[in-house]
Amino acid sequence: MSQMITITLPDGSVREVAAGTTPGDIAASIGPGLAKAALAARVDGELVDIFRPLMADAQLALVTARDEADALDLARHDYAHIMAEAVQNLFPGTQITFGPSTDDGFYYDFAAPAERGAFTEDDLPAIEGEMRRIIAADQPLRREIWSRADLIARWTEQGESFKAEWAAELPEGEELTVYWSGDKWMDMCRGPHLASTGKLDPAAFKLMRVSGAYWRGDQKNAQLTRIYGTGWLNKKQLDAHLTRLEEAAKRDHRRLGAEMDLFHLQQEAHGSVFWHPKGYRVWRELEAYMRRAIDGAGYREVKTPQVMDARQWEQSGHWGKYRENMFVIPDEVPNTEDDGPVISGEADWMALKPMNCPAHVLIFRQGIKSYRDLPLRFYENGCCHRNEPHGALHGLMRVRQFTQDDAHIFCREDQIVDEVQAFCKLADRIYQDFGFTYAIKLALRPANRFGTEEMWDKAEAELRDAVHRAGLASEQYGWEELPGEGAFYAPKLEWHLTDAIGRTWQVGTIQSDRVLPERLDATYVAEDGGKHRPVMLHRAIFGSYERFIGILIEHFAGRFPVWLAPVQAVVATIVSDADDYANDVVAKLEAAGIRVESDLRNEKINYKVREHSLAKVPHLLVVGKREAEEGKVAIRTLGQEGQRIMTLDDAIAMLREEATPPDLRVN
Repeated sequence: MSQMITITLPDGSVREVAAGTTPGDIAASIGPGLAKAALAARVDGELVDIFRPLMADAQLALVTARDEADALDLARHDYAHIMAEAVQNLFPGTQITFGPSTDDGFYYDFAAPAERGAFTEDDLPAIEGEMRRIIAADQPLRREIWSRADLIARWTEQGESFKAEWAAELPEGEELTVYWSGDKWMDMCRGPHLASTGKLDPAAFKLMRVSGAYWRGDQKNAQLTRIYGTGWLNKKQLDAHLTRLEEAAKRDHRRLGAEMDLFHLQQEAHGSVFWHPKGYRVWRELEAYMRRAIDGAGYREVKTPQVMDARQWEQSGHWGKYRENMFVIPDEVPNTEDDGPVISGEADWMALKPMNCPAHVLIFRQGIKSYRDLPLRFYENGCCHRNEPHGALHGLMRVRQFTQDDAHIFCREDQIVDEVQAFCKLADRIYQDFGFTYAIKLALRPANRFGTEEMWDKAEAELRDAVHRAGLASEQYGWEELPGEGAFYAPKLEWHLTDAIGRTWQVGTIQSDRVLPERLDATYVAEDGGKHRPVMLHRAIFGSYERFIGILIEHFAGRFPVWLAPVQAVVATIVSDADDYANDVVAKLEAAGIRVESDLRNEKINYKVREHSLAKVPHLLVVGKREAEEGKVAIRTLGQEGQRIMTLDDAIAMLREEATPPDLRVN
């Protein structure tokens, strides 16, 4: 007689079934509709195949397309395997490597046969066609457990040298699983997968592009071809995604930055930004805005060195945890030769700062601090450098030199929750001023970390408590806890902004840190007369000016609100007879504090309108002989049809109101 096990369903109902029963069997026993809809299952919280045998008592939840996150991950994983199978069907001799799912799709890395050469985008239509044939064949996806020796032998026999190398490095006793697609193609994979290829919608995926990659991401290894695809549960989702991509391309900050003459990047300063006058005007407006915000919130602005001794970074822990991302230089060059400087092996090492926090601790340590002095809030527009790989750099979003709106709050244990609450309110006001909605997430302790478990328990509880007290730990704010995603020295709250086309950007953060004050020996004199460690709250709202400006460009599609626009108005003439009046209008606008330019060129007005629209100037004030005689202007507003005729005084009043930053407006 078969052993019976107890399966508990989400509604609390219990089923006694024979050991070896699958989640699919249980779905079928509930009803044919559920049997058809069930894609996988969660067994005691773990996502597993619908056909995985149940061998012990368990909590079971069936996964359907309504469980979108799980369903999408399963589908994308399957699309990746099907793409790999299709490529090997079409191009025999191709080796496969890795093929994970991603946030919006999947990719696979291939080693194409030497005689054929790397794959190109011209190959994608044929690969898509073969993928659709495999999906239509509705091939079963079957899981098997193999020994490491058998798997290495299989890969070696098939000429899959990359897979054989990877299998050989897996732990000896580890359970290795493979998945078959039908009876002819398989890959080593942890799973889970759908029951068959036919569970996928053949119209819900698209191969997007091809790029180069390296085996294991190391430039010293063999070069591979990576094929990217996007995959969804149905064609409607795919079409919506492709529409978002089209809109995102129109909003690309690199293209708009060039069109609007804001900044440029070039190889001579790889990973650093050349800010043009108009782009730096946006920067200055953001900097002024943030200074007003932090001044009003009781912060004290500081400035710290760019270069610090390696011993300082060793003491802080960054040398051991972050060394590969730091720019390191010798303290001095002790001797030279004809072909250039020679660095002595005894030279002391310095490093460009990748972050501001250790320097702020050194300021805190100057002089004796009393419990009455706390909280101390140090703020810095701190320029930092991080040695990011060339391939990771991306416009303003990922750079090597950047400036943070960085601050560190040194406080007592009893002040932590109040300080975090105050920061939550400050961040909320600032993000609302820029028109963003957001989600808040709590990133918890990572595996590789400093500090005791007690430290981490307290820090995580304090952040959680502050968010709850601020009323932000709710579904409305997308509250979520993220195990393992904290920094090596502290847990952190993260603010994930949602932009105008629904993308999210992780920007603001606050971290509760007991590790750095301990490592750098920061103390204050407590009420009991003894020395105590302050807690250090690391916080930022913009994150970095570079990235935040990039996000703003894409969020507004270059159409900054008037207060932030580098040029708020252009006065353009229809005829040269109006030049004197145009100059007078410009002078009065400048006197009113408006950032204005004139366009007196001998060009047709429609040409001028197109040019300044491309530059995303909010308002174009058109003047001709009639406007000059009547003391009026014809205002064309970016994104609006037609024009408005206004007196110059009314136009100035309107522009002054729109040009006032939101934090300075009188409600």
